[in-house]
Amino acid sequence: MKVFKLTMLKTVMAIGLSALVSGNVLANIADLEKAAKAEGEVNSLGMPDSWANWKDTWVQLEQKYGLKHVDTDMSSAQEIAKFDAEKKNASADIGDVGASFGPLAVKKGVTQAYKTSYWDDIPAWAKDQDGHWLLAYTGTIAFIVDKNSVKDIPHSWADLTKGKYKVTIGDVSAAAQSINGVLAANFALGGDEKDLTPALNYFGELAKQGRLGLTNVSIQNLEKGEVEVAVVWDFNGLNYRDQIDAKRFEVLIPSDGSVISGYSTIINKYAKHPNAAKLAREYILSDEGQINLARGYARPIRAEKIKLPEDVQQKLIPAEQYAKAQPIKDAAAWEVSI
Repeated sequence: MKVFKLTMLKTVMAIGLSALVSGNVLANIADLEKAAKAEGEVNSLGMPDSWANWKDTWVQLEQKYGLKHVDTDMSSAQEIAKFDAEKKNASADIGDVGASFGPLAVKKGVTQAYKTSYWDDIPAWAKDQDGHWLLAYTGTIAFIVDKNSVKDIPHSWADLTKGKYKVTIGDVSAAAQSINGVLAANFALGGDEKDLTPALNYFGELAKQGRLGLTNVSIQNLEKGEVEVAVVWDFNGLNYRDQIDAKRFEVLIPSDGSVISGYSTIINKYAKHPNAAKLAREYILSDEGQINLARGYARPIRAEKIKLPEDVQQKLIPAEQYAKAQPIKDAAAWEVSI
């Protein structure tokens, strides 16, 4: 009987260790760190040093755990396609994709699940129930206003209709930022993901007034003064502001409504360094990892749970401005609408 019990205990322990290394249970962090260190590296897609301050995270993962890192920058769709094309010849372990691409990656069957120890801090709308994808940071549609040419700063979509300046939204046929700008206005006007009529009428009226700008909202065009008011992701607007002249531009969330989205980490089903990828996700959701993202102007998904350093807080938009920003509730309807 003692032999039987001992055998059963060893079996249970083996199953537990296997689940840690290859499954989707909440990991024992110490064992995960040990397994990741043994792998020695983690390679990513779409997570370059210059985006959302990923640089600090990769540097710290190497300093703390000895993980070497290489990134290949590409779009969300390209990341998923690469995971799928390479399969067991995987060159990457983890990727960063737009919120709508997380479910697509799961449908494609190229992800593996991992729920971090911060799982309960992440809102339900911002994660896959099994842990295949989860948002590390959010983006909310904002206004960036050039105060050199606009003296009466608009604080809402309603305010935009009263001005004489051009409102630049960019290419709504291709750019995710522009498409989400339309949805943000639709939310503010009482619409939803199924029917964009309120927003289409709204922008149609601006166009009739000759006040709708479709030029690219780039740092170059902002610097040259060719964009007076633009509809952008908050992290883009803040980055543009500080790169050009923080005193010249105002970046704010429209007070009558906006849309909040973000970017998800996905772990490659075929990753050669799966534990390093899971540890990377764990670290990205930690206080240190979330502060790193905030230094890159991204709003951490755990923003309500962590205390940002004063210098980082000053770079971001005050939390109270996000009161009427809402996530997409009907993703299926939104996919049909766009």
